[in-house]
Amino acid sequence: MFNIAEGVGGRCREAQVPALLELYGIPYTMSDPLACAATLDKAVAKRLVREAGLLTPRFVVVETPADVAGVRLCPPLFAKPLAEGTGMGIDERSRIANRAELRAVCERLLERFRKPVLVEEYLPGREFTTGLIGTGADARVIGTMEVRIRAEVGPVDYSYEMKEHCERWVDYATPELGPLRDAVERLALDAYRVLQCRDTARVDVRLDAQGRPSFMEINPLPGLHPTHSDLPMIATCAGWTYPKLIGAIVDSARRRYSLA
Repeated sequence: MFNIAEGVGGRCREAQVPALLELYGIPYTMSDPLACAATLDKAVAKRLVREAGLLTPRFVVVETPADVAGVRLCPPLFAKPLAEGTGMGIDERSRIANRAELRAVCERLLERFRKPVLVEEYLPGREFTTGLIGTGADARVIGTMEVRIRAEVGPVDYSYEMKEHCERWVDYATPELGPLRDAVERLALDAYRVLQCRDTARVDVRLDAQGRPSFMEINPLPGLHPTHSDLPMIATCAGWTYPKLIGAIVDSARRRYSLA
C-alpha cells in the first residue's frame, strides 16, 4: 500500500494508518508508527536529534500559560504548535522579542490548537529543505532547496500563509555547491537516519547566528503534489521526473519487504 494518510486527531495521528497496516500484515510505504509519532511531536524529534549530537536550537514545551514564567531562553524566540505541520499556527507573530509577546503568543496557540506549544531560540539565517530517499544505510539525499522570501515582503518567516501562496511571496532556489550545502545535506541525512525514517522524508534546516546548519523538523509523510509540494519540487530541480520520484519511494519499500 502507498501510504500518505495523516490519520485523525492527536499527536500520534500519523502513526494510526501504519499501525493498522502492520496489524493486518499489509506492506506499505513510508515510515513506521514509531517514527511517525516521534517526528510529529517536534520536541521528541529534537530530543532524539540532540541526543545524537546533531545541532538544534534550545527549546522548551509550554503546556499551560503558567509555564511561560519558567521559560529561560534568550530572545528572540519562535513559537509554534507542538504537533502540527505545513506551517500551521505560524504567522507574523511567531517570532517573539520579549516575555510579554511570548505569553500572548502561547496563550493564543494553546487556545486555538488545544495542544502544547514548542518555544525555541530563533534561527536567524538562511532556510533550506532537503529531500531524501531510501532506508538506513541505503538512504541518500535527492537534493536541497533554499526558501527565499522576497525582499518586498519584508522581514517575515516562512508561515502557513506563505506556503499556501508561495507563487506570490517566495522564491525557491537550488543552493550553490560547496561546504555549506554539504553541511546542510549531511545534517539532514544524519537526522533522517537517527529518527529511523523510511523510503522518503523531507528535513527542514536553518542556519543559526554563527551560520551553522541547525535541525528544525522532519516530515516523514511529505506532500506529493507534483508542482506545489516541496519534495517533488526538490526532485524536479535535481533532474528527477515525478514518476521517477514515486517509483523510487515504492522501490525502497519493496526492498524492505524483499518483494520482487
